[in-house]
Amino acid sequence: MAVSEAMKKKYGRVAVLYGGTSAEREISLISGAAVIASLERSGIDLVALDVGADLLHQLSAEAPDRVLIMLHGPGGEDGSLQGALQLLDLPYTGSGVFASALAMDKLHSKQFWRGVGLPTAQFAVLTEDTDWLATLRELGGVVMVKPAHEGSSLGMTRADTPDALQSAWREAAALDSSVIAEQWISGAEYTVAILDGEVLPPIKLETDHGFYDFNAKYLANDTRYLCPCGLDAEKENELKALALKAFSSLGCSGWGRVDVMADADGEFLLLEVNTV
Repeated sequence: MAVSEAMKKKYGRVAVLYGGTSAEREISLISGAAVIASLERSGIDLVALDVGADLLHQLSAEAPDRVLIMLHGPGGEDGSLQGALQLLDLPYTGSGVFASALAMDKLHSKQFWRGVGLPTAQFAVLTEDTDWLATLRELGGVVMVKPAHEGSSLGMTRADTPDALQSAWREAAALDSSVIAEQWISGAEYTVAILDGEVLPPIKLETDHGFYDFNAKYLANDTRYLCPCGLDAEKENELKALALKAFSSLGCSGWGRVDVMADADGEFLLLEVNTV
């Protein structure tokens, strides 16, 4: 579609940053392609940049007026790119440097939420010196092991024995130097999108897999996304209010998505905030 002069006057030239070099590259390529197609249909003057080590040179050569970030994971969602764009005085979508970095870090975001009184599952930091049996006992006997800075459920493993926990830590540590074990949550999982301060209707996630893993997110045909989410009005409003508090408390802005699970008693527990 031809570039709309009205859109060009309003937004200037927009650079869409996607792809990148993180473990979530393939997902970012899909996200970026969808955004690029939508912007083209709208008549936006855009340049699509598959981000590599020469990004600063690319931006200098293409001279965009603003940047739309579609990079998932480290290098795009963790504050580093946002800092570079601020130094270049280029407006960009989504959260700023600090909020992006904090939201990308599952460990520190959970510690922050605890500090401000928001509910999140019990957890422990794992290292090579961890007492695997004691950690399992402290967290109820079943845990989810997670790299602290990866998304798309990469490196996540359920563990219910000391040997399985140690093996899961090794797998996660191959992706990230910071690894946590989180108390296993047996209830429903929800994701709540936030756009410019407005909390959108929650979506309930259902899968026949052991949990909502990478395959369930991107490869399986039987994952179910339910909206309306099936909660009564009071519980849905409670969920939306919690999501907004979690998002705002980290300093996030623009857009994002808050992942939440309900425990066996139906109480909500925060998992993470996705800023891209």
